[in-house]
Amino acid sequence: MKKPFLCIVTPALADANNGNWQTARRWARMLSGHYRVRVAQAWSEGDEGDVLLALHARRSAASVAAWAQAHPDRPLVLALTGTDLYRDIASDASAQRSLALAHRLIVLQEQGPLALPEALRDKCRVVFQSGTRRQTLAKTTAHLRVVMVGHLRDEKWPQNLFDAARLLRPDEGIHIDHIGAAIDPALGEAARATAQACLHYRWLGGLPRAATLARMQRAHLLVHTSRMEGGAHVLMEALLCGTPVLASHIDGNVGMLGTDYGGYFPPGDAPALVRALRACREDLAAPVGRLAALQAQCEARAPLFEPRIEQAALLALLQEPH
Repeated sequence: MKKPFLCIVTPALADANNGNWQTARRWARMLSGHYRVRVAQAWSEGDEGDVLLALHARRSAASVAAWAQAHPDRPLVLALTGTDLYRDIASDASAQRSLALAHRLIVLQEQGPLALPEALRDKCRVVFQSGTRRQTLAKTTAHLRVVMVGHLRDEKWPQNLFDAARLLRPDEGIHIDHIGAAIDPALGEAARATAQACLHYRWLGGLPRAATLARMQRAHLLVHTSRMEGGAHVLMEALLCGTPVLASHIDGNVGMLGTDYGGYFPPGDAPALVRALRACREDLAAPVGRLAALQAQCEARAPLFEPRIEQAALLALLQEPH
């Protein structure tokens, strides 16, 4: 029997090297045993397809509308991003229409359904992203090695990290590596200025995935300062590397790390981030303390992000009656 044809629409393809692309590529791989899969930036009438799985309510709105018009009786699944949940669906008509047309909605973390109108929550499913467990590498005890990973754009709020770096003294033993391309040129200039002013901060620009993961494996902490997230891919990768996290206390991060996680700081609060970094630095080699407690919490949370769980959740929702 011929496998059904699944089209995955994502606004970001390989050249973007962002979370949306990583998600689309992973889903295509996971579903290829059950579907014939094509990943594309858009779907239009005349293209092949038995099922449409679209990422991003606003940016994929044209594809969603075209599919609903051409194939109203065929499954239409919409995966929601952070900008969908925490910005666009409140005011953007095209995003709102995408939500209404979809038979099923996917969110990537536990708090996601709460951002939706109550009438839409019944068709919403949580699908945690997944990755490969990686060896936790030996880490230096000479200083606290911190990494932040994310392209420089406003939603990631890198200004918070710049401010924190300037509050830290170079002799405190806290070294920060910042990985990500300057999507916003002004933020790239701010990163360069911070690196010139702060010997303990380095902006490394965009790096290949393997190099980024290697730095995460060697770090004591991943810092994640976002003001808006749908379910950050990098948080899942940090946990699977055995690297604990300091993250802004926003719904998208809480939905990934859990409501009782001990590594949150108020969004945009650079002094609070600095206090957390200093506390971890003090406990760097201690078997108990702030850093060890975060490590234990992250290790307990990591099994949620196993590939078999993500694959099973995807297959289950795609096979639900629509």
